[in-house]
Amino acid sequence: MTNRDGDRGCVLLIDHPVGQRDDRASRRLQELGFAVEWCRPANGESLPEPDGRHCAAIVYGGPESVNKPEDYGYLVEEMRWIERWVADDRPFLGICLGGQMLAQVLGAEVDAHPQGLFEIGYVEIHPTSAGNGFLPGPLHVYHWHNEGFACPSDADLLARGPTFENQAYRYGKNAYGIQFHPEVSISVMKRWMREADHCLREPGAHSRERQLADAERHDQAMADWLDNFFKAWLEPLPS
Repeated sequence: MTNRDGDRGCVLLIDHPVGQRDDRASRRLQELGFAVEWCRPANGESLPEPDGRHCAAIVYGGPESVNKPEDYGYLVEEMRWIERWVADDRPFLGICLGGQMLAQVLGAEVDAHPQGLFEIGYVEIHPTSAGNGFLPGPLHVYHWHNEGFACPSDADLLARGPTFENQAYRYGKNAYGIQFHPEVSISVMKRWMREADHCLREPGAHSRERQLADAERHDQAMADWLDNFFKAWLEPLPS
């Protein structure tokens, strides 16, 4: 499905979970003048050739694990596609699972927390010395995962956190992997908590009440960060 109303090019959006496509990222891209095209390989949709029809790509998160290729064979094809996409330094953003797939493509490990912790809720992350232009300073961002990536050896670590240390990295000039979910609005967060409420009983997960309270304090700052990131990341593209 493609929205071709944008005049700045088309961003390919690759997603995994079944549900509504009402995230903050796709909405903001269209507000900035980009068309968006969705692709869902888990449903048998074919990934397009990296042939210039798309100016950037975002791979979203999902419940899958890159460590179980026998359960999610389409992730293998996605990772082959990611390898081809980033080989030419094309703009790429991997969110949570997407960042883990890019990390594995680049030779880094993806593992569960050694103490079996989940990271669900708003957690403060901090920029590294290489990430001063990536984050303005400490920022509370939204998480929902139980695996995390090591930083690839050829990448720059941009942000750290207290539970899963590696929170963001940059490979080359235009490829980013992040462990958090800036695309998740409060309405999406509420839906996740409703549809996967069993996860809130996992060790390390924040309660529903805490997440709702934290969202009131931190959601706007996270939305502002995503807006600034998009503008900087896509600024070199034609307008």
